[in-house]
Amino acid sequence: MQTTVNGGSEGAKTKALTPQNSNWTPPACWYEPVISPKDLKERIETLEKDKSFLGLGGYGQIFADLYKLIYQTDKYDDYNMAKQDKGMFWGPVVNPARKDDPAAMSCDKLPFWVDDNTTPNIPLAVSPKILAEYAYDELPIPSTDFSMSPDGRQTVNLSTWIWADKARFKPVSVTASLPHTKLSATTTATPVSLKLEPGTGEANLHPASGECPINADGSIGSPYSDAKKNDSPPCGLTYLRASTKSGTYPLKATITWKISWKSSTGEGGDLPTGTYGKTTGVTVQEIQSINR
Repeated sequence: MQTTVNGGSEGAKTKALTPQNSNWTPPACWYEPVISPKDLKERIETLEKDKSFLGLGGYGQIFADLYKLIYQTDKYDDYNMAKQDKGMFWGPVVNPARKDDPAAMSCDKLPFWVDDNTTPNIPLAVSPKILAEYAYDELPIPSTDFSMSPDGRQTVNLSTWIWADKARFKPVSVTASLPHTKLSATTTATPVSLKLEPGTGEANLHPASGECPINADGSIGSPYSDAKKNDSPPCGLTYLRASTKSGTYPLKATITWKISWKSSTGEGGDLPTGTYGKTTGVTVQEIQSINR
């Protein structure tokens, strides 16, 4: 499987999304075209001659004989050599991002024949949706960075303004395609909101829901200026008690991304909404006069 990234921040560190649906994950493995009749025959013949397979002399011959019982029988008739360039043997492929997932072991079938332009009717055979779900893991999500005013220590009863610059959070997409076929699917992540969690119950959120929408230009909130000192921030919070006992409050900011997909076959739809969050330790002090 091959992927192409569209959008995103070149050179910037990117993060993996966490699906909001905890019961869903992208596939850990699937079946796709992996080898031609000619190449399969050559590999098994090479294995037959390998006297050092697994460091144990003669085991190459044993494994080669087992494979030959499968691929030189009437079922395949000499590895399906007569069908060279008319199809492929499909085999298991593990998602590199989920290689340690126990589910990666669920694709345990030996390579099996599939004619060109045919999709086998078995679970986890690669499909447009599996391509789209694989691309979900590859989405280049930017880290949840934002600006604050005051910058650094916060103050009791003084509003903290939070914002992100234009185009910081914009749609990104990944196209996953299957080599030697016309099959592909593009998965797109669109940012929809920033959720603030102040790390204490003694704080007011702006807006009250704590959900700051992504503006049309990709920005969040509005930068602070002296002209706005009497205004409430469109995105931010107000701490009501100093963090003296805990030292800091864990302020968490989480971007929610809506995920959709569309394939070369015209199929498409939505995948589970994803999130990526960042937690920052915030010190809140209690003083009477403030200089921003």
